[in-house]
Amino acid sequence: MSAPRIGVLALQGDTREHLAALREAGADAVTVRRLVELESVDGLVIPGGESTAMSHLLRELDLLEPLRALLADGMPAYGSCAGMILLASEILDAGVPGREALPLGGIDMTVRRNAFGRQVDSFEDDIAFSGLDSDIHAVFIRAPWVERVGPSVEVLATAAGHPVAVRQGKVLATSFHPEMTGDRRVHALFVASLRGEDREEQAG
Repeated sequence: MSAPRIGVLALQGDTREHLAALREAGADAVTVRRLVELESVDGLVIPGGESTAMSHLLRELDLLEPLRALLADGMPAYGSCAGMILLASEILDAGVPGREALPLGGIDMTVRRNAFGRQVDSFEDDIAFSGLDSDIHAVFIRAPWVERVGPSVEVLATAAGHPVAVRQGKVLATSFHPEMTGDRRVHALFVASLRGEDREEQAG
């Protein structure tokens, strides 16, 4: 089967790291900045960065409502950190009105921005991740956590008593940054889901 064409939203954030991780996981990875590019991909990665800035740019570039519609229609997506925030159906501490983070509704969950604290509170940890055969090294930077999940949401990993990796159908989100490590297993799980493959355990 041909490699799935996966876009990385390249408005703000760590785009290059996700492109490299997706390519190593077997995807045809491209940047997405315009509607025609968004409509040409099989799935989308929303990277880490600043969720309020990304929301503003999505709205300014007339991508916000088309992206919401594509997600509602079943488009596969993966979001890390800020991407997790945007994929939520509800965002707590969303920011200043008019410049707040705007939910895309890809996953039925409530996410709290900067839940683990400020930049100085960033940390790393090895955590268990459902579907992986060993712990994953997780990098948390001004990370969110999930405070509520809907009945159809699968919790894949937790930290500090809160979900930090979740999946609903073919939409995946992590509050940490797997693209910043050499471990490509989370990206491989996402790529496999676009290929319609069974969720086999990914070896470390």
